Amino acid sequence: MKKILIASMLLAAQLSWAQFTDINIIKEVQVKKKGVVVSAHPLASEAGAKILKMGGNAYDAVTATQYALAVVYPQAGNIGGGGFLVGVKNNGEKFTLDYRETAPKKASRDMYIDKKGKADTDLSQNGRLAVGIPGSVAGFFATLKYCKLPMEKIIQPAIDLAEKGFAITDKEAEMLNNQREKFQRHNKSSIIFVKDTPWKAGDLLVQKDLAETLKLIQKLGAKGFYEGKTADLLVAEMKRGNGIITLEDLKNYKVAERKALEFEYKGNDVVTMPLPSSGGVLLAQMLRVASFENLEKYQQNSTKAVQIMTEAERRAFADRAEYMGDPDFIQDKTSYLISDDYLKGRWKSFSFDKATPSAEVGKIIEQPKESMQTTHISVLDKDGNAASVTTTLNGYYGSKVLVSGAGFFLNNEMDDFSIKPGVPNMFGAVGGEANSIQPNKRMLSSMTPTIILKNGKPYMVVGTPGGTTIPTSVYQSIVNVVDFKLNANMSVNAPKFHHQWLPETITVENNFPESTISELKSKNYVIEKTKYIGKTEMIVLDDNGNIHAVADGRGDDSVAVE
Repeated sequence: MKKILIASMLLAAQLSWAQFTDINIIKEVQVKKKGVVVSAHPLASEAGAKILKMGGNAYDAVTATQYALAVVYPQAGNIGGGGFLVGVKNNGEKFTLDYRETAPKKASRDMYIDKKGKADTDLSQNGRLAVGIPGSVAGFFATLKYCKLPMEKIIQPAIDLAEKGFAITDKEAEMLNNQREKFQRHNKSSIIFVKDTPWKAGDLLVQKDLAETLKLIQKLGAKGFYEGKTADLLVAEMKRGNGIITLEDLKNYKVAERKALEFEYKGNDVVTMPLPSSGGVLLAQMLRVASFENLEKYQQNSTKAVQIMTEAERRAFADRAEYMGDPDFIQDKTSYLISDDYLKGRWKSFSFDKATPSAEVGKIIEQPKESMQTTHISVLDKDGNAASVTTTLNGYYGSKVLVSGAGFFLNNEMDDFSIKPGVPNMFGAVGGEANSIQPNKRMLSSMTPTIILKNGKPYMVVGTPGGTTIPTSVYQSIVNVVDFKLNANMSVNAPKFHHQWLPETITVENNFPESTISELKSKNYVIEKTKYIGKTEMIVLDDNGNIHAVADGRGDDSVAVE
């Protein structure tokens, strides 16, 4: 347990007692018969725990946490983006909510193609034309039917955080300073995220405009966002540049309730997100392939274990590019893609002797390398209701555009479409016609919120941010517990690796075992090191009712208990 006091004594003396300047980062708890919330920011986790203490359930808490993240974690938490929720109620009912952004009515297949036929990824990644219709607020209200408390109470912690302000951490200060030039380039007027002097830990961030926007939602419901003042401000922001979202687009946005993707792994029931999240399909493919090779025979992060998992990832991501997209617009081939017959056929080319060339499972296209940012929340309440939510603006601070007068960042999710079939997006993911741009279509995602059941009861709640590294990180987290028998802490914080078909590279964290790296290189694998992969939030419930909740050590992630 780690306590970090952000504000100095001098700063604290200048601030009102009501402001949030004492930040408690808690990385791990072990409790029994208590509700737990794990998220990317301690104040957001505490907001969810506060709602649990008020009598709310897991769905109240996860909604309150999402609202709070929109305030304290603006690089990914949002009301201007979208996400996916996977829920399992204590009566066994399973459900998912798809509040992924959609393409505006004026969107078109070639909207990012220049006169020479070249894809302009700057337009799809930055500025107003990159914005999809936000789904988060609609998603929060769709969750309300599973909640116990009214939205007026659920949203209040976020309003308090925005109105009174909170002290930022070292990591938050660094991110704001790094984005300063982009904020200035993509906003017509000054914004509160740009100061005359660099941000530093302990600086207070007060967001009055955002507080007022949240109050409109509190008072008017979803119409407080999708209609009226906030909608007008959002559309006005579109008109300051080349944005195409209209009032009609906002008013017509709808959440999709989808049947959860379920499959069995080692006697456990895995409940995850179906298309348009590719993450659940990839997870099913990768876990099922792992079962062909009896992964539990090997040591975690050993050469053979990494080979099996990497080659499973390679084949799954090749399928992602060819087959996956919005199921309302394409033929959904999930059942075929996760079938044993199909996967065993794909696996015939696997060999422990050497790497499978990616050209054998798909057409090679040179890939860019970009950063990524999403955020995940895992919640389990004392009554056994579980919620797993991954939500995002896509890149850091999304499109970098802040809605003037409303105080929230807009997403750049249009880049998750195949802006030109065969051209990779900001995460290096290649897509084909299945994920081409069409009006009202949802762009393909890698988000993988997941709940695992043992004997019909929640056993694990897990998810992570990280763009295309999301499904591979969730995959590793699950096998770390189920196959390699690691506890939740070791599973979350063990060195991770990632492969996605293209590029050919296996990306490993800096502390990955050197002996494994050396042996993989001898088998023609190309290795590239990175600082970290994902920030996993995990809750594990054992057979004796002991709850082990862990927040990833790679960030400011934190656990809160009711």
